[in-house]
Amino acid sequence: MTASPLATVGPAVKHGRRAPLIVGLVMIAVASGGYLGWQHFSHGPSAAKPEPPPPVPVIAATVQQQNFPIVLTGIGNVTALNSATVRSMVTEQIVSIDPSTLQAQLDQAEANLARDEAHLENGRINLGRYVPLAKQGFATQQQVATQQAKIAEEQAVIKADQAAIEYAKTQLSYTKLVAPFDGVAGIRLLDVGNIIHSSTTRGSPSEPNALVVINQVQPITVMFTLGAADIPAVQEALAKGPVKAIALSADGKTELDTGTLAALENQANTTSGTITLKASFPNPHRKLWPGMFVNVRVVTQVQENGLTVPLDAVQQGPQGQYVFVVGSDHKVAMQPVSVRETLNGEALIDKGLSAGETVVVRGQYRLTPGTVVSLADPNDPAAVPNPTSASAGLLP
Repeated sequence: MTASPLATVGPAVKHGRRAPLIVGLVMIAVASGGYLGWQHFSHGPSAAKPEPPPPVPVIAATVQQQNFPIVLTGIGNVTALNSATVRSMVTEQIVSIDPSTLQAQLDQAEANLARDEAHLENGRINLGRYVPLAKQGFATQQQVATQQAKIAEEQAVIKADQAAIEYAKTQLSYTKLVAPFDGVAGIRLLDVGNIIHSSTTRGSPSEPNALVVINQVQPITVMFTLGAADIPAVQEALAKGPVKAIALSADGKTELDTGTLAALENQANTTSGTITLKASFPNPHRKLWPGMFVNVRVVTQVQENGLTVPLDAVQQGPQGQYVFVVGSDHKVAMQPVSVRETLNGEALIDKGLSAGETVVVRGQYRLTPGTVVSLADPNDPAAVPNPTSASAGLLP
């Protein structure tokens, strides 16, 4: 008996339709389970929002309003106000110059003067006798005239005696070495026992007749240079009155003395494009010494009520100079600034800030705009680390 083909078609078709239905139900169940799981975990304690980072500690300062000097700085060397080379006016062996001979000549000239003055006085007395006798006829006019001539002769002799005394005094003064001003003597140029020769010519200290060089150091001067472009500013300052000058050590860290600008050279150096200036300093403690190199600051003017911040607050970025300003909410913002002058660790701000604002002085390496900061104790240097080039941005 042959089976009918229709007998096997029904069950096969029913089984094929049931498979897609089962797959769909499974997918719906998985999706529902995932959704329920997400709902459970999203509201659980492990999905809480992270706490904001703690404030970054920084050291800050307030923008000040004060008078700020505008200066020009040049490099120069110290020179003595006056310098003199001491030379001998006599030819003698050093330390063997005996003044007794010259003193004896002076004593003799003074004795001659005393003798001749006595002769003059005697002649005047005799003349006083001859005049009345001549009037009475007891003396001739010739005697009177002769006595008058003797008096004139004695007066001439006295003048010669006085000249001899002055000459003897001058010769005696050569036995002592006297500087023309108060100063400091250098190292002697001739040793004891050498013969020193007299000289009336002026030459260098290396000449054989030079004994020592005397330098006047109180007051003292400094010769220094500025750029030729600074000449108008210097001239304008001089026109207003004395110009303050400050001498500093070669490294610019130590102030040595304060004085005034004394002179401006009448011609600029066309080769170097500079101008030479001269400043005078009282030098009470002798911190300035001839020959040493120093920096000189010339105060050309004073900016009244200028805005100043510590120089460490000013940062340099791709767009120029800026500072981090701390807002009332303790968030920082980058503020571009224009610096006109820097001096002694302070910066004079032309624009960009207002008096009373708070700027970050230390700790900028961890800041970006909007960072919340806390103000650390400025007297505690360890409160805010100061990173090196190797650790910048890596410190906690």
